[in-house]
Amino acid sequence: MADKRRAKTMMREIVDQMRLLKGQANRELAQLGRSLHKRLGDILAYFDVGISNGPVEAINGRLEHLRGIALGFRNLNHYILHCLIHSGQLTHKINAL
Repeated sequence: MADKRRAKTMMREIVDQMRLLKGQANRELAQLGRSLHKRLGDILAYFDVGISNGPVEAINGRLEHLRGIALGFRNLNHYILHCLIHSGQLTHKINAL
């Protein structure tokens, strides 16, 4: 329990330090710090439950990319082939033929 509390304190300090950075060279880090500060409650919740939704977000990102690939396709077979190329599953489709 003490380790979780210490980790949360350290994470809060890191985010606060980033958010308060000054100067042109640190502009991007300061913006990241401000963004992390807005979601600090969600970030610190990780230390309580130990679960991340990162894998779900990764899958959602891939699905959004595949949805974007669909724009402009009129032939379903070409769209399926394009999706298989992007997902790395083309060999399974070829072996099924």
